[in-house]
Amino acid sequence: MLTKDLLRVSRAGGGYHLQFADTDAERLAARVLGIYQGHVGESRETLEAALADIEREADDFKLVRGLAELVEREATFETQAPVDPVRARRRVFEAAADIGVVSEAERQQTLTEAADHFGTDAATLADALYADRDSRQILTDVDSRWGPAELRTQYNLSLAQTALFDATGVRVRSSEPKALISAVKRLRLMYEIRRTEAGREVVVTGPDALFSNTRRYGTRFARLLRTVATASEWELTATIDDRGTERQLTLSDADVSVPGVEPVTEVSYDSGVEADFAGRFAALDLDWDLIREPEPLAAGEHVVIPDFAFEWRPGADTGVRDTGRGVEDSDEPGHDDPLRVFFEIMGFWTPEYVEKKLARLDALDDIEMLVAVDESLGVGEEIEATDNRAIPYSGTVSVKDVRDALRPYEERLVRESVAEMPDKLRPDAKVISLADLAVEYGVSEDALADVAFPAHERVGRTLVDPAVLDELAEEIEPEMAYEAAIDRLADYDIEDDSAALARLGYRVAWEGLGEGTIQPRE
Repeated sequence: MLTKDLLRVSRAGGGYHLQFADTDAERLAARVLGIYQGHVGESRETLEAALADIEREADDFKLVRGLAELVEREATFETQAPVDPVRARRRVFEAAADIGVVSEAERQQTLTEAADHFGTDAATLADALYADRDSRQILTDVDSRWGPAELRTQYNLSLAQTALFDATGVRVRSSEPKALISAVKRLRLMYEIRRTEAGREVVVTGPDALFSNTRRYGTRFARLLRTVATASEWELTATIDDRGTERQLTLSDADVSVPGVEPVTEVSYDSGVEADFAGRFAALDLDWDLIREPEPLAAGEHVVIPDFAFEWRPGADTGVRDTGRGVEDSDEPGHDDPLRVFFEIMGFWTPEYVEKKLARLDALDDIEMLVAVDESLGVGEEIEATDNRAIPYSGTVSVKDVRDALRPYEERLVRESVAEMPDKLRPDAKVISLADLAVEYGVSEDALADVAFPAHERVGRTLVDPAVLDELAEEIEPEMAYEAAIDRLADYDIEDDSAALARLGYRVAWEGLGEGTIQPRE
């Protein structure tokens, strides 16, 4: 972003058109970079004089100053003096008070006495007195990330961001809508998604815009542009408060891009509340996958992107996934599209915005939705009046409350999976855990409770072929070391050693902390 005095804009025909730097400006960018790099070791005053020469030669001095402002941010200036300027001034002023400086001779006497204190001469001390002024500071390093082309690209991005300082609302179409929505939420802006002939459009405002026009959120719109500009294709239209006159600014990927930045693909969160909840929920290791920003949902003429979705996958690895793609069909038994329960966290919103959001949620057909509501909003009754389950929270979302809200769905799914399971099953494997078998059939372990296994015996939570039990009965003997018995069981992929040893008629007799032997059960 640039300072507003460097904004270059044309209002011809009542429009609002930014004056971007074209490819010809790269030669100017190269000169600006060269001026900084060539003045390392010199004062800021000398550097600025050289830049002023370029300004006089350029068609627009604001362009030179804008490019210089960007390079300046990556330049290092230091105060260089043999005596600390603050200490030097203090000593000189104290000496002057004693002497009473009126003439040049008395000034020289004051400097000499103060210089003697620091072990230097009057001329050196005089140079140090104001060495910490901006104009006297020395350029010591220019660590610029950009060459001329990248500097021009960064200038155009900064120019557009500066224009958005005065935006009261923006509309965006992007080839990366999920990244856009994530940034909007992270910046604590409000949004809605509309369907237009040109595609889905995200309308973004600040909370105050519900009541009056405001420039308060202009810096957030400016920061949002950086995320918008990382997409390969996008278009942004902003309403600009131009000194009391409302104008329209239109930007696209043809105008602005981000130098050397790849779009962010890792899972990110829009608030600490969301990140905290996701971490604690994943730690429970339930049969629900937590999906970050799932697929958009049609809500009448609008579109809703919930914060999360809970996806029922019994036995699957749990965690947080970032995907908007639908679940692929599978030919494996029981692997139909899993149930998704969508989850929205309502935090910093205003009651008016909540009312609008609820209308969107209410328009969702055949969608299971949970809503966590900050108690400070005072809209719990309105949410309860919809078909959405309301979970009040204060500060953090209770994982237990969410878990309890998901239980009815689990119970329903278990009942359905039990009804679909056959009365008898004959697994091919000689040894298989009930957990692995449940994953194979896409059901919970509870769905296998009443299933008969004619070719296997249940040993704890494992199904074992009787022939395997016969073999183990011959291999495991009384007085065998516990570790040796465990190795025998592991050879047959049996992990539930306690249940298996009990089935074979043995117990473990422990001696000390880690040694045990196999003994017959009494």
